[in-house]
Amino acid sequence: MSGDFLQLSLQIPVTIKPVTTQFFDQVRTFSDFGETSRQIVTEAQTAAGEPVCVPTFVNEFWTAKQRAAHSLHEISYRACFKPQLPRFFIERLTSPGDRVYDPFMGRGTTLLEAALLGRVPVGCDVNPLSAVLVEPRFSPPTLTEIEARLKEIDFADSDEWPEELLVFYHPDTLKEIVALKKYLLRRQTDGTLDTIDKWIRMTAINRLTGHSPGFFSVYTLPPNQAVSVKSQIKINTDRNQTPIAKNIAKLILKKSKQLLADCTPENFDTLKSVHRNALLLTQTCDRTLQIPANSISLAVTSPPFLDVVDYAGDNWLRCWFAGIDAKAIKITVPKKLDAWQAAMTDVFRELHRILKPGGYVAFEVGEVRGGRVKLEQAVVPCGIEAGLTPELILINDQVFTKTANCWGVDNNAKGTNTNRIVLLRKDA
Repeated sequence: MSGDFLQLSLQIPVTIKPVTTQFFDQVRTFSDFGETSRQIVTEAQTAAGEPVCVPTFVNEFWTAKQRAAHSLHEISYRACFKPQLPRFFIERLTSPGDRVYDPFMGRGTTLLEAALLGRVPVGCDVNPLSAVLVEPRFSPPTLTEIEARLKEIDFADSDEWPEELLVFYHPDTLKEIVALKKYLLRRQTDGTLDTIDKWIRMTAINRLTGHSPGFFSVYTLPPNQAVSVKSQIKINTDRNQTPIAKNIAKLILKKSKQLLADCTPENFDTLKSVHRNALLLTQTCDRTLQIPANSISLAVTSPPFLDVVDYAGDNWLRCWFAGIDAKAIKITVPKKLDAWQAAMTDVFRELHRILKPGGYVAFEVGEVRGGRVKLEQAVVPCGIEAGLTPELILINDQVFTKTANCWGVDNNAKGTNTNRIVLLRKDA
């Protein structure tokens, strides 16, 4: 066990005392999956070196089952968390009509879950691809509308010919992809890109490459990370495979049917009611003047971890299709802990400005670098420096594809196996 993360006697005085007693008690007594929470204490330090102890609870707080959330969430994106994570906090710390924010919105898990629960979504991401993936699901079209629009598109009207992409696609499929790209970019340029077009673009981006017959490509890595052309040549050689022709309109319609499977009339009404007030920003999140001060009830987010994920590299093919210059996207993924903390402190200062008095930030991080770095300890001083108060730390300990250990000892050769959420509040 790390000397920096100790299981302490509960008789030791705790510096941080909870204000939201009801939520604190809900976490402390949580037993929905058969086990009661274990209460420990996380030791951290302020920027000035003063010791801080934060109440910490370990349990399985939401299901580890795959595809247990609403079907609209089934858009792949690297390093995204389960929808049950933001739902846990949204249901307990907000009311319908409240504004819920994610400063690193990614595929929009927090925002979509907030919208489905009748909260107003507010999001920010430096990657323009993020808004492309998020916005269409706030106003989903019907299958009939999608099918009719696909029939209107001329999939033979292609000018561009990126021959290097033939390692992923049959020539006929590549022609259809290029034609669809041309159609969408033309509509975007002339201002006629509507909600149906945006849905088709989002769905096509999600189908570009993958590891099953439902994707446009030959077998490759899962859709949340496109390999390089060179790597795909090796995959094709190792598997002795050649891309076969795919009908991309049929695959878009099939995926749309899956995404809309859980949508009820009530869902459509709820999404429509909050969509008109939703706000999506494409920029850095340390200065978001478009968001009024004291307006956000809850922020639920997961920032880029310490150089673990190459977000820009993973999305190079998606950016090509959407007409986005992937090299121009400056995603902050510091390699050193002190630089990461400095960046996060700036984010927390802005969160402090836009949070309502009494509002909360649920900041999800994990143990990285083989469990040697547990970012929840690094988050606490950042929040305090920005004027926020750490209320508790929640460690969601569950079995994923392999046994996870909440102390970061087992099965942590790469990445993270636990959700570690630091809950901070803005004092009233």
